[in-house]
Amino acid sequence: MSEIRPWRTIERRKSRQIMVGKVPVGGDAPISVQTMTNTPTADAKSTIDQIRRCEEAGADIIRVSCPDTDSTAAMPEICKAANVPIVADIHFHYKRALEAADAGAACLRINPGNIGSDARVKEVIAAAKANGCAIRIGVNAGSLEKDLLEKYGEPCPDALVESAMDHIRILQDHDFHDFKVAVKASDLMLAVAAYTELAHQVDCPLHLGITEAGGLIGGTVKSSLGIGSLLWAGIGDTIRVSLSAEPEEEVRVGFEILKSLGLRSRGVRVVSCPSCARQGFDVIRTVQTLEDRLQHIKTPMSLSVLGCVVNGPGEARETDIGVTGGGNGSHMVYLSGVKDHHIENETMVDHIVRLVEEKAAKIEAGEAEAFVPSH
Repeated sequence: MSEIRPWRTIERRKSRQIMVGKVPVGGDAPISVQTMTNTPTADAKSTIDQIRRCEEAGADIIRVSCPDTDSTAAMPEICKAANVPIVADIHFHYKRALEAADAGAACLRINPGNIGSDARVKEVIAAAKANGCAIRIGVNAGSLEKDLLEKYGEPCPDALVESAMDHIRILQDHDFHDFKVAVKASDLMLAVAAYTELAHQVDCPLHLGITEAGGLIGGTVKSSLGIGSLLWAGIGDTIRVSLSAEPEEEVRVGFEILKSLGLRSRGVRVVSCPSCARQGFDVIRTVQTLEDRLQHIKTPMSLSVLGCVVNGPGEARETDIGVTGGGNGSHMVYLSGVKDHHIENETMVDHIVRLVEEKAAKIEAGEAEAFVPSH
């Protein structure tokens, strides 16, 4: 069910690999999914609770903002409690970067250009080296340097790329090479153009994102188009979907983008129809319920839920578990693409959940080698 067809294979851009804590980024490593907490970092308990929810959703890397000394003071507890690498988001105050590196951050998100003097940048790099931290250069169309805005008149791909290259040179001049780069914009076409140009100029890992993308629906659409376009072209080594929504949702959307492109497999990939008058059961509500109840499944597998026999049998043949709507409240269940048994309306959801859980348990026990875990 999960074989990769040659015509679906994406040839990824060759980039060098760095380590963000225990997570490899770049090279042939899986494309990692990131998010960012929105709790006050100084409130370690609330931040750790949110990190735990993001970890459950599958986050590989989690970023926290460190705007003040209270935030960096909480970092040792946060980094120790987290099961994934923690990135410290730093702006302007170089000492926060030093404190975060000493506190256990696996990566520092900075703009070398707004850290200050060369001496301050040198201190940050020394702290990163001493603590084994990576650095993420974060260029953003909304905070471009004044001289670049004057030169180009507005945020544009050339301005974003020039900013990134200037920052890269700062790190390289100090013999620091464990970095990744982002050139984000809320305009997805601007971001795609900037990333595409930068990808041709550097070999470092690229962190993809459409910044300030919007709410859950609008932001998901924009991010899927922008990030998806780049990934389809083989560009990108780690992604963060920026949504005005809970960070767990960013993680789920990120994995859905990767799953759709065949780049990562985690959890249940649902194939379902929009429903119509032919549906033998309430497809929309059934899918909503199943997606909610199957969030705990981390094992990759596919599930088709279709309301009638027009496309149902064909889709079911291509998925691990499938259900196709039938007449009189009785529906056909397919296992590994083969008709297996019927199920009634009243017990259908519970039955499918049980089938998925049983299949996941067998896969985890090593009984189905075709699946590749996401972690």
